[in-house]
Amino acid sequence: MSAQAEPATTQRLELALAAIAQSGEEGRLTFTRLYEIDARAAATAADARLRAGHSLGPLDGRLVSIKDLFDVAGEPTTAGSAILRDAPPAAHDAVVVRRLRAGGAVIVGKTNMTEFAFSGVGINPHYGTPGNSHDAARIPGGSSSGAGISVARGFVDIAIGSDTGGSVRIPAALNGIVGFKPSQARVPRGGGFPLSYSLDTVGPLCHNVADALAADTVLSGVEHLPGASRSVRGLRLGIPRGVLFTETQAEVLAAFERAIERLGAAGARISDETLDDLLGEPFRLQEQGTLVAAEAASIHQHLIKDRPEAYDPMVLGRIRRGETMSAAAYISLVQARMKLLPRIDARMTDFDALLLPTVPMLAPRIDDLSQESAFMRANMLLLRNPSVFNFFDLPALSLPAPTGIGLPVGLMLVGRRGGDRDLLAIGSAIEALLRPVDGEALQTEC
Repeated sequence: MSAQAEPATTQRLELALAAIAQSGEEGRLTFTRLYEIDARAAATAADARLRAGHSLGPLDGRLVSIKDLFDVAGEPTTAGSAILRDAPPAAHDAVVVRRLRAGGAVIVGKTNMTEFAFSGVGINPHYGTPGNSHDAARIPGGSSSGAGISVARGFVDIAIGSDTGGSVRIPAALNGIVGFKPSQARVPRGGGFPLSYSLDTVGPLCHNVADALAADTVLSGVEHLPGASRSVRGLRLGIPRGVLFTETQAEVLAAFERAIERLGAAGARISDETLDDLLGEPFRLQEQGTLVAAEAASIHQHLIKDRPEAYDPMVLGRIRRGETMSAAAYISLVQARMKLLPRIDARMTDFDALLLPTVPMLAPRIDDLSQESAFMRANMLLLRNPSVFNFFDLPALSLPAPTGIGLPVGLMLVGRRGGDRDLLAIGSAIEALLRPVDGEALQTEC
């Protein structure tokens, strides 16, 4: 580096802050708070370490955003709500925030989200809704809406989100980026506002699988030891055709089938599988009430009692449905889920991964979801595929698929429980194969 050259991290941060400012309203809708002063100090420190030949890890000097679900000491955590806007400031950083700082990450800001992380659509009536990175009139996906946009628009390298039923993978799929939901116990959730004790996970959204691996190393605290790389040739990929393929839009299905053809031509061993006896069970078991709604009703009982009018009606109604579940029904549901986990584990030994569309639809237009019935139907379809694998506590990765139609489509890889690193290795191999070739668009602007 020459004496006149500006240090790399500092320069990249200034470019990012300028881009956020120049984006105007879109930047305001993406971030609920920017940390310009602290970020500049962190960038300066990262560049000093770079000059000294010292690194704190794979995220040292990387630009990161955090979902406004995670505590930052000295300020309230709103969780996308109006009711917590004036909450007491957090006494401590969330565990993941502490790990990011210790790893040298430059935290640029906090990102917007669906209120209390309880929707896959990404609309927020309190702080506004960031537009999809490919068409601002369309939804960003949620609940980690600002997280997805902060990466897709190039404001940061990596965003940290939460995923209870798809909230990392949905915005990743709808914005043409990578989203990783780890096994639930992999990343500590302390200092994050909960939605569901049983299903919440913490994971990254990023531009590529390599960055997902870097984030996983820091967030999980599991040392990254280079393992055997995976090749597409010989991979056993199961396609769970059935309930998770119903109502899939033609454009999504076409992109998925093209990806399957390319994988098969590269030597992957692809098989259509009938797994509805297992994958349909979360829907059957939760017909009369869901784990998320029951646990959210418990978490929110005092806030709802005091100020129900402060809630987004689309969120409040879904939380209140959990109030009707009896203790006996909840315990039975928890026990039924536990009995299913060994069964899915046994079936997963037949595959290296499952592969299916992350969501069955392209991003709908925001205006088309103004009516409650349209909103609820879109939300149900967006959450359907990803939420199954939260229920089974399997790691899952959304990768962008080449489409050529101007709107992104996500492919979801699902791995074995605890096989997070192996899934990322498989994802890296498939990502390399599916990179766009001449004449094929991955992220074409509309």
